[in-house]
Amino acid sequence: MKVLILAGGTGTRLRARVPDLPKPMAPIGGRPFLAYLLDHLAAAGFVDVTLSVGYMAAAIREYFGAGYRGVRLSYSEEASALGTGGAIRQALAGSGDTPYLVMNGDTLADIDYRALIERQRARPGHLAIALRRVDDCARYGAATVRDQVLTGFSEKGGTGPGLVNTGNYIVTERHLLAAPPSPFSFETDFLQPHCGVLLPGVVISDGYFIDIGIPADFDRAQSQIPLWAAARGD
Repeated sequence: MKVLILAGGTGTRLRARVPDLPKPMAPIGGRPFLAYLLDHLAAAGFVDVTLSVGYMAAAIREYFGAGYRGVRLSYSEEASALGTGGAIRQALAGSGDTPYLVMNGDTLADIDYRALIERQRARPGHLAIALRRVDDCARYGAATVRDQVLTGFSEKGGTGPGLVNTGNYIVTERHLLAAPPSPFSFETDFLQPHCGVLLPGVVISDGYFIDIGIPADFDRAQSQIPLWAAARGD
């Protein structure tokens, strides 16, 4: 299966820590965050990755080029900011029913990719999404699930344990036919308001999960991610 990594964001909240690089290139233990994500995909057997780039795209292209650890890399570059949804639609243009594993370029999630792929293949007219159990949903908003199907999200700010979106999806171009005009957010402008129609299939993970988008988690990642990667042999 082909992979699309959304790596075009400006990383405004992280600017105090990383003022001169795009967020996916933020250094973690002396290496770009994106390198750990690509290591993880390579170890899982993926060989075809498209990087959706925008802000400071040249920094990503110059570092990774056309290949990394046996993974072929191609680029979908935004001429102007499209939002995550618009970036997905641009990258998947012309692909029809071909499924892509889509993920955020600032999030690392140890999930069962095979289970996620099989979940979508069992219901090809629907998306599939990977959720993660967490002790506190406040930052993300909790997902609600019934019979292995995502039915909605609660507002951010609610505390307590629950399921959160890891930002890993199986998506086809046809799934986006009802999406709003670009720019738009895949999650807030498409997935959340249309859950009742989209009815994405769900895979739930208990594996390692971190989003480096805010300074506190970026700082935590400095020690956690290299140890996690070394333990896995990625």
